[in-house]
Amino acid sequence: MSNTYSAFSLFKQAFRGHQGWQPVWRNPEPKPEYDIIIIGGGGHGLATAYYLAKNHGIKNIAVLEKGWLGGGNTGRNTTVIRSNYFYPESCALYDLSVRLYENLSRELNYNVMFSQRGMMVLIHSEAEMEMAVRGINAMKLGGTDAQLLDADGVKKRAPILNFRQDARFPIHGALIQERGGTGRHDAVAWGYARAADRLGVDIIQNCEVTGVIVEGGRVTGVETSLGKIRASRFGAAIAGHSSVLAEMAGYDLPIQSYALQAFVSEPLKPVIDVVAFTAAYGAYFSQSDKGGLVMGGGLDRVPSYGQRGNMPMQEAVLSGLIEFAPALAKVKILRQWAGIVDVTPDSSPVIGPSGIDGLYLNCGWGTGGFKAIPAGGYLFAHLLATGDHHEISRPFDPDRFKTARLIDEGAASGIAH
Repeated sequence: MSNTYSAFSLFKQAFRGHQGWQPVWRNPEPKPEYDIIIIGGGGHGLATAYYLAKNHGIKNIAVLEKGWLGGGNTGRNTTVIRSNYFYPESCALYDLSVRLYENLSRELNYNVMFSQRGMMVLIHSEAEMEMAVRGINAMKLGGTDAQLLDADGVKKRAPILNFRQDARFPIHGALIQERGGTGRHDAVAWGYARAADRLGVDIIQNCEVTGVIVEGGRVTGVETSLGKIRASRFGAAIAGHSSVLAEMAGYDLPIQSYALQAFVSEPLKPVIDVVAFTAAYGAYFSQSDKGGLVMGGGLDRVPSYGQRGNMPMQEAVLSGLIEFAPALAKVKILRQWAGIVDVTPDSSPVIGPSGIDGLYLNCGWGTGGFKAIPAGGYLFAHLLATGDHHEISRPFDPDRFKTARLIDEGAASGIAH
């Protein structure tokens, strides 16, 4: 909004149907041709459009979204932001994202509610403590931050956890990244959308891509529910549906789509001020600014495009959470949902050409898509604008599946291999 409203003005506007409020972004009709088209109006697609316009001066851009902005995985996750990965390539990628998040509210002039409350990975044995030290050393060599806590240090940060010695998995310590935390999913999408729109980007909602036009071995246009639209280059940022577009265009992707389920509880008084994760119990949780506990676990290993929860995963995640933090056993669950994540063989993303001239990919983020929105958009914009990789995105080119230079982050991604 361009105007400043008092609390009383907001109250009056609610009863007047919000008359006089300015739209946050335009709702243009699609032009017949653009310089670049981004397929997917989630966080990565909107961030890519913003950085293309801001960093590279390309303004004749369209973002095509089949539904509403941020209605896919961007709005269906647990909003964790971190860069505590093992390999230097991953540390560079995800730490770029954390650094961009740290200044994002100021840059976009829109509060994305990035709360650096810390991300804590619990350790349950002496052997795990040794591996955690190795992980911390790797992270520091990779340029990101991490610290080791003993059991007393964990108890000071999160006394609600299960510190009983007869627990199924007693707490020995934790690896913590203090710069990690959470953000607000819709605020990230809306902030990038508003900023991109102000730079001249056309954001077109309810525009589903139904076909890909290939002429002379090059992608020259897309068929959409609003007609044909042409461009010089295309960027696909559609997460779990990346393989659907690949089939339309006639290329293969080494991706499998799964549902990642999450839950939110009734509002509570503050009980934890850090994101707490345990692989042993298969659960993690944090507390939102509204008081609800935001909870998640592992993937439902049945391939699916269903954006909904199911009882077996609910039982697996919540039973683990209750052992992890028994005091939460009586808390009521308000909602359960799922996002569709696209998992590659090495649990690392794909940024690069599709194999068909003119079409580039931003996909394969698995469970790490939200935390990587700023970096994914920044790096993808560089690729689309220049035709060449940024040094940080180069290791994530899809050619790694041919050369076997994989970046296996299954453990750091929280995905069991």
